[in-house]
Amino acid sequence: MVRNWRPFALSMAALAFLLTSALADDSALISRWYAALLVADRTEISDLLSDDVRIKLDDLGIVQSKQEFIASMDDWQGAVAGAAIRHRIAKSEGGVTTVIACYDFPSNDMLMQETFAVTDNRITASSQAAISETCDGY
Repeated sequence: MVRNWRPFALSMAALAFLLTSALADDSALISRWYAALLVADRTEISDLLSDDVRIKLDDLGIVQSKQEFIASMDDWQGAVAGAAIRHRIAKSEGGVTTVIACYDFPSNDMLMQETFAVTDNRITASSQAAISETCDGY
């Protein structure tokens, strides 16, 4: 009877390893995202985004394509100068990761909830929504 459980246990262990590896990959990708965003690294951001990505900025009521988002980096680069971005993953399931991010700008800060859909190591969709005008809840 013990032998009957062995293949099942090995299969479950392999599945757990694959899921853990996928979550770790998404975590690394999201860390790369925030590092690139902090310095407005257009090349890295382009590499992280799928060609058909949709980035929804809830507070502004707009949805941007990859090209539109990268074009906005000119304005973003000035806004993010001297800033810091802290982030932590709140949850990750089914290829969607929810992040709580604190944007520490020189004159203010903002707490955001951001979601990322990831497929094949590329962000395929993202949304941002403000939680608070301060990072007190971070």
